[in-house]
Amino acid sequence: MGRLIDQYIRSEEERERAEKVEALAGRFADRAGAHDLEGSFPFENFEDLRNAGYLKITVPKAFGGDELSLYEMVLLQERLAYGDGSTALAVGWHVGQVLHLRTSRKWPDSLFAQLCRDVVSDGAMINTFATEAATGSPTRGGRPETTAVRTDGGWLITGRKTFSTLSPILDRFVVSAYIPEEDRTAEFLVFASDRVTVAETWDTIGMRATGSHDVVLDGAFAAEDARITGKGTDDGGGWLLHIPACYIGIALAARDFVLKYAQTYRPNYLTGPIAELPWVEQSIGQIEVELRTARSLLYAAADRWDREPMERRPHLKPELGLAKYVATNNAIKVVDMAMRIAGGASLSRTFPLERYYRDVRAGLHNPPMDNMVLQALAADALSEN
Repeated sequence: MGRLIDQYIRSEEERERAEKVEALAGRFADRAGAHDLEGSFPFENFEDLRNAGYLKITVPKAFGGDELSLYEMVLLQERLAYGDGSTALAVGWHVGQVLHLRTSRKWPDSLFAQLCRDVVSDGAMINTFATEAATGSPTRGGRPETTAVRTDGGWLITGRKTFSTLSPILDRFVVSAYIPEEDRTAEFLVFASDRVTVAETWDTIGMRATGSHDVVLDGAFAAEDARITGKGTDDGGGWLLHIPACYIGIALAARDFVLKYAQTYRPNYLTGPIAELPWVEQSIGQIEVELRTARSLLYAAADRWDREPMERRPHLKPELGLAKYVATNNAIKVVDMAMRIAGGASLSRTFPLERYYRDVRAGLHNPPMDNMVLQALAADALSEN
């Protein structure tokens, strides 16, 4: 029998990619504990990702990328998180948004083409900074306090963004800002400059190495053609499945760790390892239920999104939200059960379980939030009548 993590590999080409990412994940796992303890950004991991060509996996082939499908991206992101959740979540925002821009055509063609060329040639990355302390999650509709004011040849952007993942390494990013003279919000592509400062505020219990610091903009310049109109096609937000893929990857790592632990640990009052205890067998069985259910939903949602015509993809939002809801909540259950099996030893920093436990909690605070998923599912059900 093959490993559970390999269950959704469909072809030899996917297997070869998965094996390359597995090698990266192994390296990242060796470094994860130190970065977690220090709260430091894993620059060396991103150098490895760049050298391996991972940053271009969702870039269109026309620009030298791999143009992977959502399903294939999920497959690789899950495996990357098996090694280090922080690195996987951070790079997931980049590869996911490139996929989103590729399918939605949200950016002007020339702007997207330049980004793709820079990703392939220089290892450039992208993320969108929208969250602010006063507004909370942008998915809840708060108006940004960051402002954009017209100037010669473009805009001056002033404000402070929180949860700015990848901020230590990006040379460009997108920010949302309110335009007072138009009484509307827009997005702007901003490049790093002396008017952009990274305030190292990221000090959390989990996902400590994502570099999600505050970014302060003090009259940062955005060129006229760097204003993102927001036009394009609604692709349903399938790219956000990089989030549940990450947390399932962490849960898989916890599952594999505790299986090995249960098969090798034998207290002196037992004649065999704890894996032979009925309650441990039951707990392992429950771990399998939670993981296999979540992965089934995740890969089914990704595959359906890939196969659906563009005009049908917005209708998949409840299903995509369900996949994220089940994945993150089940991942928390899996790591909790793994820690119960390992007992008090699971609290030790010499084992990765306590880091997995802290990291999976972060999934509850990534979009879409649980209550919004439930609301969308209820609305979808009520619309049938």
